[in-house]
Amino acid sequence: MAIAATISFSLTTPSRRSLTSFNLLRSSVSLELNTLSPKFSLRKNPKFHVSAASSSMSVEAREKIPQTSFLDRKESGFLHFVKYHGLGNDFILVDNRDSLEPKITPEQAVKLCDRNFGIGADGVIFAMPGTNGTDYTMRIFNSDGSEPEMCGNGVRCFARFIAELENIHGRKSFTVHTGAGLIVPEIQDDGKVKVDMGEPILKALDVPTKLPANKDQSVVKSELDVDGVTWNVTCVSMGNPHCITFGTKGGQQNLQVDELNLSEIGPKFEHHDMFPARTNTEFVQVYSPSHVKMRVWERGAGATLACGTGACAVVVAAVLEGRAGRNCTVDLPGGPLEIEWREEDNHIYMTGPAEVVFYGSVPL
Repeated sequence: MAIAATISFSLTTPSRRSLTSFNLLRSSVSLELNTLSPKFSLRKNPKFHVSAASSSMSVEAREKIPQTSFLDRKESGFLHFVKYHGLGNDFILVDNRDSLEPKITPEQAVKLCDRNFGIGADGVIFAMPGTNGTDYTMRIFNSDGSEPEMCGNGVRCFARFIAELENIHGRKSFTVHTGAGLIVPEIQDDGKVKVDMGEPILKALDVPTKLPANKDQSVVKSELDVDGVTWNVTCVSMGNPHCITFGTKGGQQNLQVDELNLSEIGPKFEHHDMFPARTNTEFVQVYSPSHVKMRVWERGAGATLACGTGACAVVVAAVLEGRAGRNCTVDLPGGPLEIEWREEDNHIYMTGPAEVVFYGSVPL
């Protein structure tokens, strides 16, 4: 079940002192919750109104708060949004269907994504009018303000957001233009979203990577020196670059991903000279030919709970290195994704959840 809320606050950054003392003289917060989520522990009365102003807080009962009413709000000077997550990879979704120009700047996105002084998210996603004959266009600003080509978990959240905006029920597919090209998500009967992610890009120059190709113009199980340690890596693009490793040269047979200090090693991969556009990096542990586990350091977002394009790239790399088959369950810190790399059309299909967290608005 999902939580529906309205949150209002200023994009200006409050001091730590004001936060710890509840001295909210310059901001106000209001939440309208009409359903429970397993992620929250509010169980007794889900229908209430909470407001905080100055140093006081009050709770008032609410009889009915229509879930769709929020999406109809058009007040000028406010950014209305819905927060979604796909296996913990969370995004701020913005209805931008009236323009191909994002409603906020990358700098504003950074503030909104701040987990201490903002809404908190891995990125901001804009639902825009279709281009090149597609139904919709999707753009993303990462939490650092950069703009990636695509995001696998993000596109599932995007699909559920469109279904809500358009009041779509049941199984439905549509076409989405992204920086990585055409993406086709399909909402399933069980609410999960299956996405045709297209074909993987393996040519080294197109990933892009400066590592020399060693297999049909691709980089497969090649050596990469990172801070004096040699890692075996395979490079794949899903419209955005990925560097996948199953371990170091001469290291243990199966990498134990939970033992990695991701915050230390991740940035060294991301900003390595061999990746001119930076890179996402996946560290993978193989359980069986149909079951792998990964941790990810995302370009522009850091360590995240899930990465859909990364899970797709991992299965491609596992197949190329002879470690797994074309149908795999990929365990991420936020949960599993089902990935299939079909031989008949060379497309990769990703299936996983996308869930509403809350509804909100923020003055611009």
